[in-house]
Amino acid sequence: MSVTLYGYWRSLAAYRVRVALNLKSIDYEEISINLAAGEQFGEAYAALNPQHVLPVLNHDGYDITQSMAILEYIEDTWSAPKLLPVTSYEKAQVRALALVTIADTHPLIVPRVRHFLNSEWSLDESAQTKWAQHWFTVGNEAIERILVKSGRAKTYSFGNKVCLADIALASHAIGAALFRVDMSKTPLFNEIFSNCMLLPAFANAHPLKQEGAPKTV
Repeated sequence: MSVTLYGYWRSLAAYRVRVALNLKSIDYEEISINLAAGEQFGEAYAALNPQHVLPVLNHDGYDITQSMAILEYIEDTWSAPKLLPVTSYEKAQVRALALVTIADTHPLIVPRVRHFLNSEWSLDESAQTKWAQHWFTVGNEAIERILVKSGRAKTYSFGNKVCLADIALASHAIGAALFRVDMSKTPLFNEIFSNCMLLPAFANAHPLKQEGAPKTV
């Protein structure tokens, strides 16, 4: 059985996959696709993912794209520990919280969006950062409200066991930190993130611990 992850140190989506692989104790090789250098547009990577985005997980010859689909593939393929609850309603709750960042926030701040803001409207790096900070903050507020409303947050977002939503929330918090977003108004979210980062599966997957990452940002 071979598992290969095509990722990049700064990719929050690749971070999510690293965490899931670590939690399941899956041995894998990571191949870096340098987004800053445009390697995602090369012919070799386009053959893996015609969308030119990260990550891609290759497992025994099969290529899976999109981090949420990859997380669910990992969950379905490797049984322990479980990252999704048993009941349909609880699964839906976990997925819904995860998608606040995976589907609603993260897509708005990725490099191709920020590059478009620059090429079409001449928004410089400072303006692009302000854009990203805004959408991270909107996501932060939504996540905090959902956690409070559910009333199930303890050590992690849905109790005392890590679930798929925690992986998504950790990626969101790391991205917010990279863009220097004020997190002071989301105490419950912050506590859950801190608890996640005490786990080696989360901490070792951190973007700044990956090959190619700068020593400071």
